[in-house]
Amino acid sequence: MSDIAFDEVSRVFERDGRDFLTLDRITFNVRDREFVAIVGPSGCGKTTCLRMAAGLEFPTSGRVTVGGRAVTAPGPDRAVVFQQFALFPWKTVHENIDFGLRGKGLPEPTRRDRIARQVELMGLQGYESAYPHQLSGGMQQRVAIARSYVLDPDVLLMDEPFGALDAQTRIVMQEELIKLSRVNPRTVLFITHAVDEAVYLADRVVVMTRRPGRIREIVDVAPVRNAQDWNRHDRTEEVMDQESFVHLRTHIWRMLRGEQQTDDEKTLETTGGLT
Repeated sequence: MSDIAFDEVSRVFERDGRDFLTLDRITFNVRDREFVAIVGPSGCGKTTCLRMAAGLEFPTSGRVTVGGRAVTAPGPDRAVVFQQFALFPWKTVHENIDFGLRGKGLPEPTRRDRIARQVELMGLQGYESAYPHQLSGGMQQRVAIARSYVLDPDVLLMDEPFGALDAQTRIVMQEELIKLSRVNPRTVLFITHAVDEAVYLADRVVVMTRRPGRIREIVDVAPVRNAQDWNRHDRTEEVMDQESFVHLRTHIWRMLRGEQQTDDEKTLETTGGLT
């Protein structure tokens, strides 16, 4: 089992000698091989949740577990894909994908076979000898995802992985991720600011409040997707035109809009109407 669980998790940061509560008693889980997206206002702690699941940060109180074990450090069972591609510029596509495999000490024939499979899945054939600067942003992110998947992690943690891409490339990458998830499913925690993206990709969407981040609602997308058979549509725009999709998107957007209005009202109270 490779589930992720947040149990009454709070996180306090210190800044200029003051404590700031970023997350306030967060409780939710990502089931084994489930795709869960988190959306919420900027600064609500979305990325902090992901970093705690990765073992890069730790709760001030509460507990984060993966596979029933407390997260105390990064581990090979979890792979992280960031918004910035974080590829080694001096290494080729093949070498970037191979980097983690070399660290695991796998024999060369095994590494070669694994890399070839990921290159095929991510549509990177013919680019194995290219360097990152020779690739488009979308191609670079394909390499970053391939580098994570090739390690065969139980859990994939994705922090706005398509946020730096142009709109057209972003849609293509969303479609590619859906296909990849069907062929090689993983437990996925996905952070995004885009409501459309969250509804399109996720089985459930965790909607967070403004800081201090709390869970406002967890929206169950999978039953709607299955009942309306979104999978019969091959293209993103065809799914997003469905009435059921629009309903879910609007429901989530209204919650986020309400959080933004709350922030604006707080600013007006603090500044006396001056911004």
